[in-house]
Amino acid sequence: MSIHPDHGHHAGHEADTTAAALTAEPPRADPAGDDTLDLRVDDLVALLTGGRPTPPATAPTSDSGDSRLDGDLLDSVASWAPADTRFGGFRLVPVRLGRDLPLLARWMNDPAVAAFWELAGPDTVTADHVRAQLEGDGRSVPCLGVLGSTPMSYFELYRADLDPLARAYPARPHDTGIHLLLGGVTDRGRGVGTALLRAVADLVLDHRPRCTRVVAEPDIRNTPSVSAFLSAGFRYAAEIDLPDKRAALMIRDRALRHVL
Repeated sequence: MSIHPDHGHHAGHEADTTAAALTAEPPRADPAGDDTLDLRVDDLVALLTGGRPTPPATAPTSDSGDSRLDGDLLDSVASWAPADTRFGGFRLVPVRLGRDLPLLARWMNDPAVAAFWELAGPDTVTADHVRAQLEGDGRSVPCLGVLGSTPMSYFELYRADLDPLARAYPARPHDTGIHLLLGGVTDRGRGVGTALLRAVADLVLDHRPRCTRVVAEPDIRNTPSVSAFLSAGFRYAAEIDLPDKRAALMIRDRALRHVL
């Protein structure tokens, strides 16, 4: 597995950074190039709401153009309101390298984190990875996750429809991806990752009205991560091959956010 600091595709960034071997084959899903799974989900929504299913969107290969009129491809993450979780108030704070690099580099050198992010080493390794996003076109925004008043996690929110990931599944315009790591060992394995994933997915859906789905692609071997996404209201959509890993495509649908 390799990191691509130009954000063509981010490496296996997980909800829980504890590596674990799969003990059972994951549930089978429709192939990534087949949108029949989304058709069934839309039909389910129609049955639950009494409405009519909506046809699936075609997979875009580039930005449709309307979001650029805002001057921000991710709808001003810095301005998003905080969220309430069972662990306390939570907010996303866009990274500032001058302030945050020592903390981020320390997290990246945690062996459990490094196993999936592969950014261990001197501070410059982390700095190069983050700087590429900060100096890019805004399709990926690195953030600290602050719980209460404590920075304790790192998120990358990115436009999945503008990422090479879109070649591996039937992407829709404004699909928004999530990468997450938990910095402190004490925050792992007790449901914090699940709570934050749900909170951040809700923040995306609340503040990005054109986004109909939040997606993620944890390493298929990282059972705790896949489990956290499922518990946070994501569905397992497919198993996909990416340049650096075999991944579980996880999707949280706007239409199902109050059902799952």
